[in-house]
Amino acid sequence: SPPYKPYKNQTSPLKLQAKSPKPPKLPWQKLENPPFHTLALVLFKRRMNPRIKRTCQLLHGHFGPRHWWPARTRLEMMIGAILTQNTAWTNVETAINALKQNGLLSPGKMLACEPERLAQTIRPSGYYNIKADRLRHFCRWYLQQGQLEGIAKLESPALRQALLAIKGVGPETCDDMLLYAFDRPVFVIDTYTRRILGRCGLLDPQAPYETLRAQLENALASEPDKLTLFNQYHALIVEHAK
Repeated sequence: SPPYKPYKNQTSPLKLQAKSPKPPKLPWQKLENPPFHTLALVLFKRRMNPRIKRTCQLLHGHFGPRHWWPARTRLEMMIGAILTQNTAWTNVETAINALKQNGLLSPGKMLACEPERLAQTIRPSGYYNIKADRLRHFCRWYLQQGQLEGIAKLESPALRQALLAIKGVGPETCDDMLLYAFDRPVFVIDTYTRRILGRCGLLDPQAPYETLRAQLENALASEPDKLTLFNQYHALIVEHAK
């Protein structure tokens, strides 16, 4: 809101206090039941956009470009996105190497092997029984959809809906896959994003996932290469959080 202008008339403090006007309503406060996107558009595009961009520039200046996601193939990237749930990336690397050594880094091999063997192979990633079950659900879906070639034909909204329908794939894992495996410009919200950008005063770290994603995507909607920006921004946040 614009700064208050001082009163021209010289009155006593009591009279000045009595005549103090009510703070002007912000644009979204003038609406009945304002939609969230109105708030995001006004607050972030006018005030936060330069700060959000500047934060990314500072991180990039310090860490340099990140070659993220650390995976040899897009399938490996998606498997890593499931394994990285609630664990450090170093543990994921150990689990993926174990899958490679045991010849299990493919959907068909994961579905063919016994669940107990798959779980023990990815044990370093933690919650290995749960993650083994999630990997099997993902691999079954992956093959049914025609693998990478067939899945990539889906439009982003349909692809996001399909990924979220897979057991164990939540919004963050889904957006990881959309951004890094399918090159779709979505802003990934993780714990590090909430913590770092929240402490910078750029977002409410307690807000729902979709609220934060819409805020940041709307704030950076005018950027010419959103895919590269979102890719680097998320990777830089992760690097800084380490």
